[in-house]
Amino acid sequence: MEEAMGEPSERRDEGRVGEKRIAKVPTREEILKGTVGKVGKKKKSGIVYISRIPPHLKPMRLKQMLSVHGKIDRVYLALEHGSGSKAKNGKKQGKSYSEGWIEFVDKKVAKHVARLLNGEPMGGRKKRSKYYYDLWNLKYLPGFKWENLTEDIAYRRRVRDQKLAAEVSAARKERDFYLSKVDQAKVISEIEKRKRDIGGEDMLRSIEEKRSARVFPQKKARPDPVTDK
Repeated sequence: MEEAMGEPSERRDEGRVGEKRIAKVPTREEILKGTVGKVGKKKKSGIVYISRIPPHLKPMRLKQMLSVHGKIDRVYLALEHGSGSKAKNGKKQGKSYSEGWIEFVDKKVAKHVARLLNGEPMGGRKKRSKYYYDLWNLKYLPGFKWENLTEDIAYRRRVRDQKLAAEVSAARKERDFYLSKVDQAKVISEIEKRKRDIGGEDMLRSIEEKRSARVFPQKKARPDPVTDK
């Protein structure tokens, strides 16, 4: 019974030896990354802007091309206007992009990549690469954070939605105005038709009345030889 009473105190002291904590067991991820026992400040990320995206270049492929120079966290490419819509033949067109942003985990790497690759062939020295004749157009954005990009994207989306709503409202008003004019024209046409119908009936009625009224032409009176002497 006394031994059982002493168990909680022993459990409270578990993990301590001579008032010192037992060293924390490193995780598998820390061992693989080689960060065991290392304590330091978190590296600040850096954003690189790419002003031109070659045709058919996808975000994943772009990330693969730049990941050889440093670890990348996120990539965002802006779709070109009308990209992904259906063509005249009914087939859906492939997506194409106009510009993009790449977030490197370390801003020093981002600066280095922008300085190293800007103006260089995207395909490197491989002439077989379909991007051999395309050049990197990269610029490091100092002080720019991914949150700024998401805010800008949200703002553009709101502006686009408001513009679309205004266009839809204007189109709806134009349609209603046209329909009201069409209805008005139909009403006027119907009124004129009724007038013509009524006018035709009056004309027929007057003709019938004229036909029914017998009019005899009067002859001039001949002089009487007896009375006119």
